Amino acid sequence: MQPIYVIPDIHGHKTSLDNALALIEADGGRDARIVFLGDYIDRGPDSRAVIETLIQGHAHGRDWICLCGNHDTYLPRFFDEGEVYTSKGHPDLPWWAKRLGGDATLASYGISVEGKTDAQILEETRAKVPRSHRDFLVNRALYHQEPGLIFVHAGLRPGVALPGQTPEDLMWIREPFLSDPRDHGALVVHGHTALETPRHHRNRVNLDGGTGWGRPLYPAVIEKGTVWLLTETGRQLLQPAD
Repeated sequence: MQPIYVIPDIHGHKTSLDNALALIEADGGRDARIVFLGDYIDRGPDSRAVIETLIQGHAHGRDWICLCGNHDTYLPRFFDEGEVYTSKGHPDLPWWAKRLGGDATLASYGISVEGKTDAQILEETRAKVPRSHRDFLVNRALYHQEPGLIFVHAGLRPGVALPGQTPEDLMWIREPFLSDPRDHGALVVHGHTALETPRHHRNRVNLDGGTGWGRPLYPAVIEKGTVWLLTETGRQLLQPAD
């Protein structure tokens, strides 16, 4: 079986994405198969360029599987319905609050939220955000399976078969998933919960090293059940934690 590469939460950091793609190409070539774990937008400075890079990758036939993260639902829901308070973790905050990072996403399209009403921001968003970008975010799968592997943004509801998982769990869950030591039937590869560095928990691998909070983006490769991080000096084995 060929290696499969993984890029976790990018959060608008185009330079980090470019570096991750270069590391993957150096390890596996231009035709490397990549699973992106979602959260392409918010917090970082160039969500627009991140989305455009992914769209162009698909257009040029790259073997890229782009999953949906919770942040990837914020922009389309605002674009379509004018929904401002869409975060389940922070329902009291508008999407463009700095904590959630939508202000940075809108800024990447030349939209400022300062001193404007919700209606004015919505009108400008619909005028300046390309429909193709909205469509890309909407049309993302919630999970991807390979033999012995499940790729998902946030995780799984323990004890529930994959077809019975809800979108809310797949994009949002933390507990009881993070503390559950049970075998999920496959190694679950996810992001969503930011760590200082990626960590292998035997039944799951969390690759989100906190790019949304200014830390590095860690691309990974999985081959024959073993997980490596990709670095400037080559593969670095990600050992299961004790």
